Amino acid sequence: YFIYFLVTVLLPSFFQRMMSYFDTHYERSCNGSSKSKVTTRCVVMMVVFALRASLCTSFAPSLAGLFCNGGRLAQRRTETLLSKRGRQSSSKQYNSNRLLGSTPKLKKTQAVNSNDDLVWIPESQQQHSNSTSNSILTSLLTRAKQDISHVADSYSPFSFNKKSSSKLVSASPEWKRLQNHAAEAIQHTHLRDLLKDEQRSNEFYAEHDGVYFDYTRQRVTIETMKLLTQLAQRQHIQQRIKDMMNGEHINFTEDRPVLHTALRASPTQTILVKDEHGVRINAIKEVHDVLFQIQQFTQGVRNGTIRGYTGKRLRNFVSVGIGGSYLGPSFLHECLKTDPEGVTSSLGYSLRFLANIDPVDVERACADLDPEETLILVVSKTFTTSETMLNARTMRQWLWDFMGNDVEVVRKHVVACASISSKQKVEEFGIDTDNYFFRFWDWVGGRYSVSSAVGAVPIALQYGFDLFEKFLKGAKSIDDHFATAPIMKNIPILMGLIGVWNMSFLGYKGRATLPYAEALLKLPAHIQQLDMESNGKSVTKDNLEIDYDVGEVDFGEPGTNGQHSFYQLLHMGQTIPSDFIGFVQSQHDYCVDGEHLSSHDELMSNFFAQPDALAKGKTPEEVRQEGSTPEWLVPHKTFSGNRPSSSLLLPQLSAYHAGQLLAIFEHRTAVQGFLWDINSFDQWGVELGKKLAVDVKKHIMSGRANLDKSVEMKDNPATSRILNYFIQGGSRGNSVCDDILYPSNGNTITSVTRKTHKEHSPPLGSGKLS
Repeated sequence: YFIYFLVTVLLPSFFQRMMSYFDTHYERSCNGSSKSKVTTRCVVMMVVFALRASLCTSFAPSLAGLFCNGGRLAQRRTETLLSKRGRQSSSKQYNSNRLLGSTPKLKKTQAVNSNDDLVWIPESQQQHSNSTSNSILTSLLTRAKQDISHVADSYSPFSFNKKSSSKLVSASPEWKRLQNHAAEAIQHTHLRDLLKDEQRSNEFYAEHDGVYFDYTRQRVTIETMKLLTQLAQRQHIQQRIKDMMNGEHINFTEDRPVLHTALRASPTQTILVKDEHGVRINAIKEVHDVLFQIQQFTQGVRNGTIRGYTGKRLRNFVSVGIGGSYLGPSFLHECLKTDPEGVTSSLGYSLRFLANIDPVDVERACADLDPEETLILVVSKTFTTSETMLNARTMRQWLWDFMGNDVEVVRKHVVACASISSKQKVEEFGIDTDNYFFRFWDWVGGRYSVSSAVGAVPIALQYGFDLFEKFLKGAKSIDDHFATAPIMKNIPILMGLIGVWNMSFLGYKGRATLPYAEALLKLPAHIQQLDMESNGKSVTKDNLEIDYDVGEVDFGEPGTNGQHSFYQLLHMGQTIPSDFIGFVQSQHDYCVDGEHLSSHDELMSNFFAQPDALAKGKTPEEVRQEGSTPEWLVPHKTFSGNRPSSSLLLPQLSAYHAGQLLAIFEHRTAVQGFLWDINSFDQWGVELGKKLAVDVKKHIMSGRANLDKSVEMKDNPATSRILNYFIQGGSRGNSVCDDILYPSNGNTITSVTRKTHKEHSPPLGSGKLS
């Protein structure tokens, strides 16, 4: 009987499921390679179905008896069902000791319910007939096929995502509990009431080394934080932090460690990694060797022992890089520009950044600079980034235009910050790789690289190496806190937990960074790249498509400027969680005659007021109590409130505290990635656009060379049309830049030296600018 059951039910159902998945996923999963095998399965399935049809006809009564007459399998199934339905009294009537084939006091029949479950009813209430046996058999076969379908779903090679869906963090009990908690508890609370809870207020903050983090205005309760902590523990968050800092290859898509924390580690530490030859080396020693090299070089430039091609001192520095090679160092430069120590140490020097390939950016970077006193820093890990290398060649041409094409011009005026694996490309560019090449490593991602040579060289040239060292010490302070503090006192972990809560459970898709310090004007842009390039993903580490929200849209603006820009939306439009950043003391403060508060106190009064306004809002009753508002205007002046925010308060914006801020946000990004089970350290999403740009460039060159012939891009009429509009509007007539001038439309191609430092300086004795 078991064999009959196997042949008539299990095998046909299994093969049927296989064929169903083959039909649906053939092109995607099999790529045509398994067609003969599946055809064979079709034949086997047809034979098996024929056997089933024959056997079901011949042995229906026997099969009915098998499953209706007290077998152990039926007994277990029956007891489970009766227990589930609270029918224990009926189960007592069933004689579990009857032998197979004996007549039971109860018989099975199909229940009338949506789940097609089976129940037991007294034999006296049933008619004995073959039709009843067949009905019983049909019910049993239906149940068996449902069960085997589930098995087929779980083990079919054509349903990998279904098989592995349980691996998604969203399928875990911890995640489900948070979903239920958000729907059943949090949706019925208001921050106006939560802020009155003194115990909650006393618990919802954390401090470390001068950093004060307050999250009482987030839509979380003590229970929420317990559930988030359970999720963090389920995701082994502290072990993952340890793995990252110890050099495990957590960037699994590129098979690399993630060791930006090693860039500020103590020289006594040891972390072994493989170099470009596969030899295990101490990463910390490598880092400090490069830092010593940078210290010696930058001090040589600043004290005048290292000079330019014509013997002049190097006073101007242009850092050429894009993405993380620009945003991080630019953020730090703006922080130090008005720092009291930075003001003093940077006197007589200027630092500029060239990131965009828009020629206007080149024009602005070169304006009023003397090439003989200018050092160009080319920052590119691979030394192949198209935008950076075009700008690097442009700046090299700028130097050559003034000082001639001598190879020594480049060797004296161009520095490279790149991966050690790019050394040959650096040398081919003409750079002195013995003295002017500062390496960093494949285990340092671009957006995490400001602590490496990427930030060290330009910042140390402009402000001195000592100030950059203070920045590294501040970052290390947070690294140590991140590695050792318990979850509920760990500032970056708390921020990461709250970020996941707001995005994945409350459904807030954006996040605002609001620094109440003008010197942090570049911080929102840096965080934007840090978060959105890291966590803008759609697949987990197990190659499963994500079915939960990840990756906020980050934006921001300093201080009161933002209040007069987009705060209207924050207060009355869609809900966007916000991070307020303030300082106890200003880099520079003023007390104006007749004012009762200093300018910094005026600024910080807004820092404290805005989070409360977002959280509490303003009720219609409060609007009416003001007494001057007509009733029709009340809804327009009502603030719903209940809009979450956090506050970070630090002593003062210095190099040390800038390092702390940077590390806090770096680690928050990593925590969110760990919780979401994604790789926060690759960025494959930027590749496709780069590849397509190469194809477009070829079409532009073709169009420039032959204006009489329209450009046609295959299967892309829209892009073809706008591209032709662009080409025809320029009236180029030639693809070689050196041979073309277009006075007819005023858009002339000129040399890089069209505007020079001499043209921007007034002639001696003229008394006016030229």
